[in-house]
Amino acid sequence: MRSVRLLLLTFLFLLVPVSVYAQRDPPTSEIELKSALLGRSIKYRILYPVKYEYPENREKRFPVLYLLHGITGQSSNWLEKTRVALYATQYDLFIVMVEGGDGWYTDSATVSADKYESYILRELIPDVEKRFRVSTQREGRAIAGLSMGGYGAIKFGLKHPEMFALAGSMSGAFKAPSWTDKEITDPGVIRDSVLQTFGPADSPTRAANDLFKLARAVPAQWIASLPYFYLDCGTEDFLYSNSRELAALFVELKIPHEYRERPGSHSWPYWDTQLQEILQLAAKRLSAPSTSARSAAR
Repeated sequence: MRSVRLLLLTFLFLLVPVSVYAQRDPPTSEIELKSALLGRSIKYRILYPVKYEYPENREKRFPVLYLLHGITGQSSNWLEKTRVALYATQYDLFIVMVEGGDGWYTDSATVSADKYESYILRELIPDVEKRFRVSTQREGRAIAGLSMGGYGAIKFGLKHPEMFALAGSMSGAFKAPSWTDKEITDPGVIRDSVLQTFGPADSPTRAANDLFKLARAVPAQWIASLPYFYLDCGTEDFLYSNSRELAALFVELKIPHEYRERPGSHSWPYWDTQLQEILQLAAKRLSAPSTSARSAAR
């Protein structure tokens, strides 16, 4: 009996390190990128897949998900206000948390140095693909965000469908480019950021970044080349109607998507829950080459 007990204890002891290792949070890093387009250095944060450093994966490129924060937010919000590090352990996804200021992920109509759309496409993504073993193909890239970031992610999907296989939004501020000075009741950062980014009511920047106009402008024969879109919003969210209207337009235009309504408000508890849906969908829809270019730095 004693020998059986010792064998059992030995077996359990051997299991402990494996269990702890398998369940640990994936490693994170903060990268500083000197942006010529923005005229300053800007940071982004990454969340490695747990299996990134496994010996058998040293030549593998991983699917990558770019996350866009909301107005007044920053890239660190994802790690500080959600359990993304825990959720990510279930998937072989490389996650990049982007810094976007209050610039609506758009090249500003009024501030020449605020070229956030161009920065992401021409500097950030190439930098990530040079430094890390992530997919360099559309089929291995997704982009998603919340509120302002949800608007940005869907805009990238419509304007640059060759870049992303999936574009997702939680509580997206989809009508921001059409908001005028009179319509914005908030006198602070939202009003200032909208006017600074999109310019006056007749600015061409507004029309060029209006999601509803962008969707209607897609020729029917090109619909199939768009990324898959994911939209969700809380039923108590003040942006609830934005999501319903865009989802209805996608149905009308036969743009592949899914739309979900859940109880919840414009808040982190809601986004923390729905982020799990984004990760699950990204893991399902993205693919990546099994081997990487040897020039990848890490």
